Amino acid sequence: MTDLAAGLSDLIEGYDGLILDLWGVVHDGVAAYPDVADCLTALRAAGKRTLLLSNAPRRSAALIAQLSAMGIDRALYDEALSSGDAVHQGLERRDEPDFAALGRRLYHLGPERDRNVFDDLEYEAVELGEADFVLNTGPVDLAESASDYRPILTVARARVLPMICANPDREVIRQGKRIVCAGALADIYRSLGGVVVERGKPDPAIYDTALERLGITDRARVLAIGDALHTDIRGARKAGIDSVLVTGGIHAEELGIAWGDQPDPARLDALIRRHGDRPKAALPRLVW
Repeated sequence: MTDLAAGLSDLIEGYDGLILDLWGVVHDGVAAYPDVADCLTALRAAGKRTLLLSNAPRRSAALIAQLSAMGIDRALYDEALSSGDAVHQGLERRDEPDFAALGRRLYHLGPERDRNVFDDLEYEAVELGEADFVLNTGPVDLAESASDYRPILTVARARVLPMICANPDREVIRQGKRIVCAGALADIYRSLGGVVVERGKPDPAIYDTALERLGITDRARVLAIGDALHTDIRGARKAGIDSVLVTGGIHAEELGIAWGDQPDPARLDALIRRHGDRPKAALPRLVW
């Protein structure tokens, strides 16, 4: 049975750094959750280094600006890292086989706000019929479903285009509503037989970058906080890092709770067993 802690202060002894998810932990996509700023302040006062790790398909500078607009001051955390950063690095360096084999013409499947993943690099955004590969950053409109993109994905598959997916998340909760992410489009592309390369959680490689930025080499001294068992908790396990599940995020509906409510321990344990990745402990929300 997974322990339910009252606050993060009960869990951080023995850790030098924390990796915190954004959506479902720090904010709901529009506003920061109550007590998050105070929690980050307390972590800094306790001498803990913090890195915010997101599967957002854009570079972290955009996330920092968004957090500042939500009232999460840049001085409250040490580092920020996104799956968009990891994809930008792969496209820039081209030192991994999956990226080295790509051409220079891409079809951007996603909204304009995500163009900073590639727009300062030596790539040309073209129409699908002229592209060497698909760069998937997710639906253009928040109201769209993954199935809306099946026609485009079918054409891309017919052209045998590889897909780079800049956000492995299938969905997030935005002010109580489920929003489709790039990972759901990638799932359809795989079902069509397409080749998909993903960067971000749960790929352990992004945790290597996170630890480097934190300046911590001992994985046993780092704790990851997230709301998704299949990305945050699984990714931490694969990277050899302890984790804590925030229950009021993506799994709240499965647990039959509203944000911040205490989950039923038996129901929580059943959820964790279904997913197969067990955190060290659980918190209803991020609070000190």
